[in-house]
Amino acid sequence: MTWTEMQPLLRDACLDTLFMVWWSTVYAVVGGLPLGILLVLTDRGSLLQNVVVNKVLGAVVNLGRSLPFIILLVWLIPFSRLVIGTSIGPSAAVVALTIGAIPFFARLVETAVREVDHGLVEAVQSMGGGTWTIVLKVLLPQALPSLVAGLTTTVIALIGYSAMAGAVGGGGLGNLAITYGYMRHETGLMNTTIVLLIVIVTLVQLAGDLVVRSLSRRGGRQSAPVGLRRLRRQAATAPVPAQSVPVRAEPAEAAETP
Repeated sequence: MTWTEMQPLLRDACLDTLFMVWWSTVYAVVGGLPLGILLVLTDRGSLLQNVVVNKVLGAVVNLGRSLPFIILLVWLIPFSRLVIGTSIGPSAAVVALTIGAIPFFARLVETAVREVDHGLVEAVQSMGGGTWTIVLKVLLPQALPSLVAGLTTTVIALIGYSAMAGAVGGGGLGNLAITYGYMRHETGLMNTTIVLLIVIVTLVQLAGDLVVRSLSRRGGRQSAPVGLRRLRRQAATAPVPAQSVPVRAEPAEAAETP
């Protein structure tokens, strides 16, 4: 197969892969971020302590992570057909990719949020901050570099999952490699597909590392939550109340001697 013949195939396969990875990443963040935060908040000794809910959520996450993706992909074929009306193509693969990525990303979110200094949480609680304030002003901002690193790992995993989806008609570079590279013995196309996957993964990793370093530098300069910094600033600029100084009695003058 010549390069001219490979170009449209590679272009369409790349677009399908980017389509699957993009939408599954969006849905994974929408589902995995609150799930990971709930795993932290409902843990023993946390703000919303609920052991039963925490155990149930943990079991669901562990169940989703324990299944190999290729088995999950085949198992979800009837569900994909029920949801979007088809079990083949990139849109059908997004369903399985999302369900596989949500528990994966949720555990990364849980790990990132648990790394936040508990003293900051206690400081905001002492200021009267509620659960939403602590989550939005402390946990998420302080864990943001780790969250971005976890998201980068999730995206790279989804690129690999999308290649597996090609084995069951999911489209993308994986389907191209199997259909042409393996079944038709097009070695040049197979090698080009591998190079493209390496380039995509490398670019994603570099972009993720760049964002993490930027957030880490900003976090080093701005380590305290906004509310806590405001409280400290107010305390520093508040006028010191005047204190009453006790008046020392003057000693009585000695009586003149006659």
